[in-house]
Amino acid sequence: MAFPAPFVSSVHRIEDQWIDYNGHFNMAYYNVLFDRAGDEAFAAIGLGADYVKRTNCSFFTLEAHVTYLRELHASDTVRIDIQFLDYDAKRIHYFEQMRHAKDGRIACMSELIVIHVDMNTRKSSPFPPDILANIKAMHQAHAILPIPPQIGHRIGIPKK
Repeated sequence: MAFPAPFVSSVHRIEDQWIDYNGHFNMAYYNVLFDRAGDEAFAAIGLGADYVKRTNCSFFTLEAHVTYLRELHASDTVRIDIQFLDYDAKRIHYFEQMRHAKDGRIACMSELIVIHVDMNTRKSSPFPPDILANIKAMHQAHAILPIPPQIGHRIGIPKK
């Protein structure tokens, strides 16, 4: 199976109720859009809602690092680029960039690790071979992309 590099989500619109008292997109809702875009990428590799119903397995987020760069406002539209950085039998490490749909400027970035979970036991479990093959194919397609400099970014206040 061939995958685009990067995987690019559909266009998402900033909803009016997501605007905070500062007049811009509230930080919590960036994750809503990242999650929706991630659902698109994971459905493409076979890990969509039908997979969860059919197998009673899913995946949970273990860690997420979000960096906010530019404001977004009501009715702005965005696309989200998704890049698979690494994977193993149970986990996927990936990166998302939220871009203004009109001009491509980056508004926000998120680095995440998810783990495959058997919902019966609520414990981690390996991806099935067909899904793992799709993850490998997505990762190989994305291997041509540069590693974003934000990967592994450490938070802190630099000492002067």
